[in-house]
Amino acid sequence: MGEHLAAELGLEYKDGDELHPQSNIDKMASGQALDDDDRAWWLVQVGKWLRDRDSGVIACSALKRSYRDLIRTKAPGTIFVHLHGDYDLLLSRMNSREDHFMPSTLLDSQFATLEPLGEDEEAKVFDIALSVDEIVAEAADWVRNR
Repeated sequence: MGEHLAAELGLEYKDGDELHPQSNIDKMASGQALDDDDRAWWLVQVGKWLRDRDSGVIACSALKRSYRDLIRTKAPGTIFVHLHGDYDLLLSRMNSREDHFMPSTLLDSQFATLEPLGEDEEAKVFDIALSVDEIVAEAADWVRNR
């Protein structure tokens, strides 16, 4: 979805998973959830990636308000397109992924960590039950008109 949104907006795209240190990848691959300390360095890298270009789209799991705030300390003005949906649908999609280091068994920890967006955050939730094209159209429209 992030790649498609970036293409629609004419922006550079980055998969935030590419910025994780090997220790985080190894931890997740072994079925262990990352904690706040594990994520801190990575979130700073996400923010730096955004800061170092005029604009861009980066896919990342900024699950907590404090995570989004940390990204914004490096890249003020960052907005968040939050993809959310039904647990079973997410689990099904995770189980169909090939060659990804994060096992679907960590979905529970993601839901446990997730904090809703604050009313004061520049962010909007989009339902993953929609098609990629529908999400991209809605998200691009929101980004352009906010």
